[in-house]
Amino acid sequence: MTELLLKNVKVVTHDRDDPVEADVAIEDGRIVRVEPGLSTTGEVIDGGGRLAFPGVVDAHQHWGIYNPLPEDAESESRASAQGGVTTALTYMRTGQYYLNKGGPYAEFYPEVLRQAEGRAYVDYGFHLAPMSSGHIDELPDLVERFGVPSFKIFMFYGGHGLHGRSDDQSSFLMLPEGERYDYAHFEFVMRGVQAARERLPELASEISLSLHCETAEIMTAYTKLVEEAGELSGLAAYSASRPPHSEGLAVFIASYLAHETGLGNVNLLHLSSRKAMDAAVRMAATFPHIDFRREVTIGHLLADVDTANGIGSKVNPPIRPREDVEALWEYVLDGTVDWVVSDHACCRDELKFGEPRDNVFLAKSGFGGAEYLLPGLVTEGRRRGLPYGRIAALTSWNPAKRFGLRTKGTIAPGFDADICLVDPAQTWTVRAQDSESTQEYTPFEGFELSARVTDTFVRGHRVLDSGKIVGAPAGRYVSRPA
Repeated sequence: MTELLLKNVKVVTHDRDDPVEADVAIEDGRIVRVEPGLSTTGEVIDGGGRLAFPGVVDAHQHWGIYNPLPEDAESESRASAQGGVTTALTYMRTGQYYLNKGGPYAEFYPEVLRQAEGRAYVDYGFHLAPMSSGHIDELPDLVERFGVPSFKIFMFYGGHGLHGRSDDQSSFLMLPEGERYDYAHFEFVMRGVQAARERLPELASEISLSLHCETAEIMTAYTKLVEEAGELSGLAAYSASRPPHSEGLAVFIASYLAHETGLGNVNLLHLSSRKAMDAAVRMAATFPHIDFRREVTIGHLLADVDTANGIGSKVNPPIRPREDVEALWEYVLDGTVDWVVSDHACCRDELKFGEPRDNVFLAKSGFGGAEYLLPGLVTEGRRRGLPYGRIAALTSWNPAKRFGLRTKGTIAPGFDADICLVDPAQTWTVRAQDSESTQEYTPFEGFELSARVTDTFVRGHRVLDSGKIVGAPAGRYVSRPA
């Protein structure tokens, strides 16, 4: 028997530009029928003609980076549901921040799962970063035993700090004695990921490596130049200290290493500039045998160094000048960008800002934003002519397919009933105080959005009702592929 019926909605899917009027029948957390005129003796929810989007698969979040993981899993998943996110894939690594521990993932990762269990309002999974040589040996086990097929390299960590210059990265990363986090390590990680793909051929298409592409030496030198010149301040200074060609150079290096190691699946994360995206396009043409995917964040699509709300908007890579924002939109509209994410990393006020508060180089990097992911993309994307179906592909279908979420990503029979209802004509002003996140500020403060998520369903469980979080945490850990 149909347990839940969503009636009178306009269903948006990745495979067609325009929504279609239909009802959605749900049983045991799965979608069973999508067609007009359905009926049931179970619960009926009238969608009032709103858009029904597939639940957002936010493939880039950071739970537990600045706050204890159990706290973030609860509060930041609530904020995620406000933005239509039904599955959050969050990055995790050993070293300072996160659990502040080193050691093998066989010991570290079960603790991660224990701390998150029963806390989240949306489904969740983790990407893991192999920080040491021992972690590379663990890759097949992480895929088979724990359902983690996606891994990450932070290309600047070995020689530049998370928030700026650093002379003690080995201590920060808690590396074993005698090991370095450098290009050689990146090469060996790539070989390890490719070896796992070859060992598990049935999963190879869903095993991938993601890269944060910035070049430590360039950033260290330019930070010194910007500080000594003293001509720039705030976000403009931070952008200049981590210049776009640092991104582009890192993309070139990473791409050649992928070619050298035979690694077939590479994700280039949060590309923030025309130069970075141009490098990504050039490398895809140079190495057509590599399946590159390109990611941008909603922050880099909505805000620039002049419009973002102060140095609380500090992030890596930086918020850029308007010309880079416009360039990113060109690549979104022409299909070069594969998915859009939030890069959500809640950093509370007391930790975010240094003394003095207006010194961008003393502030911590990262901010939350999952609440605004789908509303922001619908608002700005529709203004620029981006079809609804493309928005669904960018926020749900494409990341779901890449990261082994086989039952997520679309509204169709057999898929999880992960759905969010969107009112495309509700204009509202972003206020940090209205967010479920524990972060007290937002880069988007005062931005006017013209679409709003009103209801969010995770496997048929209603977690957002008329804009308000309801019920108990319904989220589950997703072992991938799933």
